[in-house]
Amino acid sequence: MATYNPDWVKTFYDQYGEKEWKRWDASPVEQIKFQVHLYYLTRYLGKDDRVLEIGAGRFTQALCRIAKKIVVADISPVQLQLNQENVRGLGLAGSIERWVECDLCDLRPHFRDGEFDAVVCYGGPLSYVFEKRHQAVAELLRVTRPGGRLFLGVMSLWGTVHHYLAGVLQVSPALNRKIIASGDLASDLGISTHLCHMYRAAEFKDLIERAGGIVEVLSASDCLSGTWAAQLETIHENVEVWQHLMEIEMEACREPGCVDMGTHLIAACRKPA
Repeated sequence: MATYNPDWVKTFYDQYGEKEWKRWDASPVEQIKFQVHLYYLTRYLGKDDRVLEIGAGRFTQALCRIAKKIVVADISPVQLQLNQENVRGLGLAGSIERWVECDLCDLRPHFRDGEFDAVVCYGGPLSYVFEKRHQAVAELLRVTRPGGRLFLGVMSLWGTVHHYLAGVLQVSPALNRKIIASGDLASDLGISTHLCHMYRAAEFKDLIERAGGIVEVLSASDCLSGTWAAQLETIHENVEVWQHLMEIEMEACREPGCVDMGTHLIAACRKPA
């Protein structure tokens, strides 16, 4: 059974470096995923909301253009430092109250109950805490005010299989069945250096609801476009067609039959008032 190792997560993201900031711009496919995530922030967040962002990545830049009171938290000191440099370089640091190094599973030393109007945990931090995921979601809800909002993202099991099918089929069927049954990419499997838990949509929704959250929207990060990278390079150049693709992608990602098909799952949630 895979278990949470905060030292591994810290080291992994320390070494990941600038790629965490740049990955959402790496290709048209990644840009679509970013825009789908961003849609829910722009729809539900207000400029006067005080926001906690868990994971010091590219979404900070977008948040700074939506809200003016943001606390950025991460387990990786390197990611926090790079985040500060990037935000200051863009002239957006005025929206950041502070940067905090902390563990998602224990926010009590740093944040009070109900301290934030909204919490953003995009990019997959909840996929790294394995058996402590219930504790982590409980902490995110604890620091959110009654009636406040949470925006959560995790890595998708079936979406990952869909996106990386050619590589998946190079692994033995017995090992694939083990991974699919548990959702865990664990160190003892010997097939990946990226250790994480990949969620089914129903599992993700159940995790949030068991902690007391209300899931208002469940979405894939991508659905129609995920395996069309070559074609998207051309489509990206046509503004009208690109906007149309974004419209139908956004709608498709919310369809119950499509939610599991993106590399990430997105949940727009609310804490009961």
